[in-house]
Amino acid sequence: MTLDLWTITKRTAFYALVVFIVFVAVFPFYYAILTSFKSGTDLFRVTYWPVSFSWDNYISVLSTGSFPRNLLNSVFVASVTVLAALFLAITASFALSRVRFRGRSLLLMTILAVSMFPQIAVLAGLFEVIRFLGIYNTPWALIFSYTIFTLPFTVWVLTTFMRDLPIEIEEAAIVDGATPWIIIWRVFLPLLWPALVTTGLLAFIAAWNEFLFALTFTSSNATRTVPVAIALLSGGSQYEIPWGNIMAASVIVTVPLVVLVLIFQRKIISGLTAGGVKG
Repeated sequence: MTLDLWTITKRTAFYALVVFIVFVAVFPFYYAILTSFKSGTDLFRVTYWPVSFSWDNYISVLSTGSFPRNLLNSVFVASVTVLAALFLAITASFALSRVRFRGRSLLLMTILAVSMFPQIAVLAGLFEVIRFLGIYNTPWALIFSYTIFTLPFTVWVLTTFMRDLPIEIEEAAIVDGATPWIIIWRVFLPLLWPALVTTGLLAFIAAWNEFLFALTFTSSNATRTVPVAIALLSGGSQYEIPWGNIMAASVIVTVPLVVLVLIFQRKIISGLTAGGVKG
C-alpha cells in the first residue's frame, strides 16, 4: 500500500512538472496570438481569453511596408543555408567517419571549437571578409555567415550518425565498383534521412531567427530578413509602438517553424538520439 501511494505521488509530481513546463513554454506564444487579434485600447488590457477578433493587424503587416519581401528573404536565406550546410556536412562527415587519416580527431575537435565562439566575437572580422567579397547588403552575405556557424553542428551530428552505419554496406558497394561519390549519394544518403531532417531543420530555425548578422550585414528593406523587420516596426513611446502589428508579424514568423517541427518530430528525435545507443 505504501509503495502504491509512493508510485502515485511520483507520477502525479511528474505530470504536474510536465504540465508546468508545457505551460511556461506555450503561454508566451498563446498570448502573442491573443494580442495579435486585438486592436485599439484592447491591446493594453490584460486578458487571457479572446475578447475581440480582428484580422486588421495581419492585413496591416502583410499589405504595408516591406514585410512580405522580408519574409521571402528569410525563406530564401534559410533554405539556401540549409542546402549549402548539408552538402558540405555530408561530404565532410564521410571523410571524418570513413576515411582514416592522421589528425582526424584533432580536426573534429577544431570543428567543435569553432562553434564555441560567440557571434559578437567574430562580427568585425566577418564584416571585413564580406566587404572584401563584395556581398555586403545582399542575401549571400547572410548565407555565407549562417553556413559558417551552422556547419560545426551539422558535421558533428552527421559524422556520429554515419560512423554508426554498418561497414558491410560500404564494403559491398566497393566490391560492386562504387566510387566514394556513389557510396555517399546512393548508399549512405537514404540511410541518413533522420539525421538530415534534424540538422536541416535546426539549421533552418537558426537561420530563420538570427538577428545580429542580419542587422549588421544588410542595410536596406529590400534585403532584410523578418527578425530585423519586426525589430524595426517599433516606434517612439510605448503608446506609439504598433504592438498588434508586432504580435501579428511574430505569429506569422513562428507558425511555419511550429508546423515543420510537428511534421518531422519523429525524425528529429531519431536523429538527435543517433549514436546514443549501440547494439
